[in-house]
Amino acid sequence: MYVALKQLEQTFLPSVLTPIFSPFLEKHGVELQLKRDDLLHPIISGNKWRKLKYSLHHALSLNKTTLISMGGAYSNHLHALAYVRKTLGLKTIGLVRGEECETPTLHDLNAFGMELRFVSRGDYRLLRDYKTWDSLPNLGENDYWLPEGGASTFALQGVSELVGEIQQDYDVLCVPCGTATTLAGLVHAVPDNGSILGFAALKNATFLNNDVTQLLEKPRDNWQIRLDYHHGGFAKTTPALLTFIRQFEIETRIPLEPIYTGKMLYGLYDLIAKNHFSRGTRIVALHTGGLQGNRGF
Repeated sequence: MYVALKQLEQTFLPSVLTPIFSPFLEKHGVELQLKRDDLLHPIISGNKWRKLKYSLHHALSLNKTTLISMGGAYSNHLHALAYVRKTLGLKTIGLVRGEECETPTLHDLNAFGMELRFVSRGDYRLLRDYKTWDSLPNLGENDYWLPEGGASTFALQGVSELVGEIQQDYDVLCVPCGTATTLAGLVHAVPDNGSILGFAALKNATFLNNDVTQLLEKPRDNWQIRLDYHHGGFAKTTPALLTFIRQFEIETRIPLEPIYTGKMLYGLYDLIAKNHFSRGTRIVALHTGGLQGNRGF
């Protein structure tokens, strides 16, 4: 299986930096580049692979054969994990939030061979308490637990690697936040003179600040999460957000989705318009992929 995992990784394409040019950015004197993790792989795109990579290595080192995780009916994390199952031949079980339903994502999970178990929203919230691979009650001998979104210390290792791929100087690294694991993985990897700005994709996400602090090996004060660009909550949209995404795609020919990267860029452009950044600020924004989620809109 190690060989299959290595072969899978070798199929990945480079995550390039794409400069974004527009009169708007020029007017405000801000440089923006998009880190295109959406280009890594058509299925396991963006931060999903980076968060899974070392957890998979760990699971294989322990000879685990069943991966169990959780997510919603359009979960990018479960989608990526199910594809890994198809590639590596492992068994996967997805604990899906809410009543049984049919979505394009869940159709793919079934096609990739993931066993789906629907759990109530109350029980789903309780699952978030289990943070480590062996913490889920009643795990079998061959089972390995992956917390929501792949959030673990192993995920931090994979996410931090993307910083080394950015060969150009920058002042701010922007990232969308679901569990904020990606942000936590970047905190210790950015240069000392750099900062990280996260954009929460969900409503009432103050708790993310504490979650990030718990994930960090040592505290740093180089990060912040904006909580005011969720557009009504997780997977919720507004006409303003959808209009922004359409216009951005027309101008750049770069596809977005409205759950994570679309909200981040909307928030970033709004802050630029409000002169939040000084002239000459160099920004890199992370496109975290997950374009399969567009099928829900």
